Amino acid sequence: MSEPFDLSFSICGDFRKPRQMLAEQSYDGHLSLHDDKMAQDLGFRAGPIEGPTHFSQFIPLLHYIFGNAWFERGCISAHYQNMVIEGEEVRAFAKLPSRGATTTRLWAEKRDGTPVLTGTASIGPDHGETEIAKRIAALRPPGPLVIMRDLKVGQKGAGNPEKVRMDFDQHMGSQYPFSLNDKLKVITEPSPWYTREGGANSPWGRAVIPFEMISVLLGYTSGKAGFRTRGPAVGLFAEQEIKLIKGPLFVGHPYELEREIVALSESKRTESSWVLTKVYDGVTRDLVAEMILNGATLKNSYARYDEEARALGR
Repeated sequence: MSEPFDLSFSICGDFRKPRQMLAEQSYDGHLSLHDDKMAQDLGFRAGPIEGPTHFSQFIPLLHYIFGNAWFERGCISAHYQNMVIEGEEVRAFAKLPSRGATTTRLWAEKRDGTPVLTGTASIGPDHGETEIAKRIAALRPPGPLVIMRDLKVGQKGAGNPEKVRMDFDQHMGSQYPFSLNDKLKVITEPSPWYTREGGANSPWGRAVIPFEMISVLLGYTSGKAGFRTRGPAVGLFAEQEIKLIKGPLFVGHPYELEREIVALSESKRTESSWVLTKVYDGVTRDLVAEMILNGATLKNSYARYDEEARALGR
């Protein structure tokens, strides 16, 4: 019997006010876009909240849709649309997929309807065409790059493999100047599964690294990759995909990272490197997760951009 009603429902969470934790972030010897003055100098209202912070708001929705399999084989693939400033309210949405489907759409909006991000969510092993896969396939070859002229598609990280772990009280470095415990005090969607006390009662018997903090774990040693660009210049996250293959990732467990540049691109305002980071279990060497990150650098943040572009014949 065919279904007599349209069941293409969406579900959403409550409005949240995510916290900005990167005001003290620095890289290459200077403050980042998340510093208010730096952001204002580049034409933004204030230092924005980092994109993957919003991923936490989707996790209760995706766990409701996919169950515990979400923490083992889940994937969020997102295009960031508009920045969020601390104090602004954000709500997360997800389409209820048809029965048995393993992929769906997700998006987030501010209270006034301004879009924050859009993308796909799925559970593996078959994720279909993710938001990032679609966008990479549509990329056109860039002109001669200026800021990223020394990078090449296929370039491997100089630090491969990079050894990482995340403990509760571990400071995550100059790019992420806080600890997991600091994040857990302000995370928009807390769970006992993330905590030292409640982790033993998770379905895996251990504390799980929150999905948004996987980005922090993988960024912790990114400076070792040797993907050097011209600078100083300021970057931001434009697209990001985090995919669990044999999850969850656990607090206090060793992992090894391997990085590779899979695409280079540009827009009117930015130059981008798309980096694939593979995450291996540090004990078993199983591939357990992957991340693709479009790190976009603002052309107008590089003081010599116009001069060097002319020299390159742009």
